[in-house]
Amino acid sequence: MRFKYLIGGILLGIAMFSVSFGQTQQAVDTIIVLPFENRSDKAEFNWVGESFAHALSDLLRVPGLNVISNGERKMIQQRLRIPLTSIPSLATSLRLARESGATLLISGRYTIVPAQDDVAATINVTTRIIRVNEGRFLSEVIDGRQIQRDIVLNDALGNLQTMQGQIAYQILYQRDKNLAYSQNDKVVEANRVPARAFEAYIKGLLTSVPELRENFFKNAIRLNADSDAEGTFVEAALELAHLYHGQRKFSDAINEFERVVNANQQCREAAKGSGRVLQCNDESFAEASFYIGLIRWQQGDLEQALAVLRPLAEEMRLTSVFNMLGAIAIQASRAERRDQARAAALLNEGIELLKTAADSAPDDLAVRFNYGLALFLQGDHLRSAEQMRLIVGESPRDGEAYYILAKSLAQLNDETASAVDDQARVHLSAGNRYATLEREWAKTKTVPEMTMRVQQPQRREFVSVVLSRRDAEPVRTSGSGVESMLEQARRHYREGNDDEAMAMIRRILVSEPMSAESYLILGRLHLRRGDRDQAVSALKTALFWDNRLLDAHITLGRIFLERNDCQQVKTYAASAAEIDPDNSEVISLGRQAERCSK
Repeated sequence: MRFKYLIGGILLGIAMFSVSFGQTQQAVDTIIVLPFENRSDKAEFNWVGESFAHALSDLLRVPGLNVISNGERKMIQQRLRIPLTSIPSLATSLRLARESGATLLISGRYTIVPAQDDVAATINVTTRIIRVNEGRFLSEVIDGRQIQRDIVLNDALGNLQTMQGQIAYQILYQRDKNLAYSQNDKVVEANRVPARAFEAYIKGLLTSVPELRENFFKNAIRLNADSDAEGTFVEAALELAHLYHGQRKFSDAINEFERVVNANQQCREAAKGSGRVLQCNDESFAEASFYIGLIRWQQGDLEQALAVLRPLAEEMRLTSVFNMLGAIAIQASRAERRDQARAAALLNEGIELLKTAADSAPDDLAVRFNYGLALFLQGDHLRSAEQMRLIVGESPRDGEAYYILAKSLAQLNDETASAVDDQARVHLSAGNRYATLEREWAKTKTVPEMTMRVQQPQRREFVSVVLSRRDAEPVRTSGSGVESMLEQARRHYREGNDDEAMAMIRRILVSEPMSAESYLILGRLHLRRGDRDQAVSALKTALFWDNRLLDAHITLGRIFLERNDCQQVKTYAASAAEIDPDNSEVISLGRQAERCSK
């Protein structure tokens, strides 16, 4: 009997292990969704197939399941030279799935019957789930038979998003019968954007003609705003911003990126006020914030670029962001002529950021070069030489690395300096580069012509971003001492002690780089010193972190009034009126805005 119980226990243990193993396998599933195939022979409905890939990739993103984003899928497809304009065969789809590391492949086909008279257009969809490693369709045993369970739905084309929610639920249910949410939950999630706005957005993604792309995204944003939908159509605004950025329409790009940032902040405020679970798109916030900082850098506004990017660096933990921020800090340090203490602080900041980047990506030669160059600028020739030796070992044609290494070795009285300098001379011969560097070195003993090597992060890097600290209040953190320092900064400003106020603000921003009020005071200080460009930069940064700062809107309006920039005056007068329409200064600014263009 004991033997019988023992066997039973072993069998039960094996069964439990099998269940556990199955759950483990299930927990690491990675899904890739391909565009569905249009079987209607009507090209005007091709956008529907892409909308399935886009929507399902978002709807299937649940705990315990990895999803290859639609953007990542396209990048892999292009790398494998699989055309984006045609639906790949099953064999090619499996190759694409294996290359992406997916274990489940979602494919489908659909037919559409166009509207006739009073009958609305209808769509019939068949969805299949394929186990990639086995190369077979997902099936289950029913009444002792192995049954392939395709997901087949038929409905009005106007209910497309509802169908996508239903399909997403059925895919998740077939994989795991113990779901913590209902089909209706997925349907509601799928319908967060009005159907016509969603259609315009998908059509915008599909076209490569810039003018059409812009119009589709604008229409998507407008249709969403005109409906009763909650919030901004963030995805459309983000794509429109990137379109403008690629066209170097920086002002328009920033407006759209700021639309995304503001939507995230409004979402967080609404969620906090209602006690709801926080479901705000932090990835889009991070991406939009990053590109605002990038544009400010491209425009030469180094202070605002640093202000926007500093808080993101620690939150995002992306090597490319640390490298870029470090490069900007070094550039700001080299550009600072009046305040040597600030120049030194920026140089130290840049070195720390670049060290972090180099430690996280030791094989990235561009990052290592930047770190070595920053150490060279600081006069740390021993550590700079260490970095440059590693670079020339991996890249023996890097003339700039040889040049910095030669100068460092010369400062260290190293006998190999001359031989290394000969290598620099050989590899910097093109365009008389070596001679140009030598002329500047003879005059200034530095290398102003030597620039940092920066590569922008890929957009796909923002998919995994989680900004965990943004749940906290940006300034008034208990025990931080920030409020006490802010009060001192306010007092110094009121009493006219500008240097003391500036120093205190700098201290605050080291520990709380998202302190909106600090940037407001900083803007006032720059304005009092007559540096209006710096004032505008600081005040805009204050509004970036807290768009409800009335004084910042009013002050910016007055600065642009002095410049006779009537459009900007009207913009800030209107935004101030939204916050406090009865404020006397707001009313005065509004009247001045009305008279400005007359």
